Amino acid sequence: MLRQYKVDLNALMRMYETNYAKLLRLMPRDDNVGVSCVYEIQGHEFQMDIVESTRYTTLLDIWQRGEVPQYLRPRLTVRMYHDARVAEVCTTQQISRIQPRYDYPNPRMHQRNEKHQVNAFLADWLAHCLQNGITKHNIIY
Repeated sequence: MLRQYKVDLNALMRMYETNYAKLLRLMPRDDNVGVSCVYEIQGHEFQMDIVESTRYTTLLDIWQRGEVPQYLRPRLTVRMYHDARVAEVCTTQQISRIQPRYDYPNPRMHQRNEKHQVNAFLADWLAHCLQNGITKHNIIY
């Protein structure tokens, strides 16, 4: 018998806070909609686009560029809440809205702690970016 997954809200909020602090160091200085920046990390390019910007929130689209098949490209939509100083992954790949937890098994085979996993992936990716000598290229459209 499987035990029901319980969200560790304290751990999730700590991850949101650290992701926010890391994103502040990486996001474009100008937070207007449409502004992008590209990071080259060990031969791979990642792009960060500002999709929405309001007084209290910023919505970022983070994705891998290049010759990688579409289904293998990491793509995350992250909302930054400036008043609370947290950032959470809103969507990823084909998941349009990530639930806090899922019953398992489920029709789409999401993990019970899918929300925690995608935010942990963001934390790992941001740490990788900050540790591996990012070359920043601004894109002007």
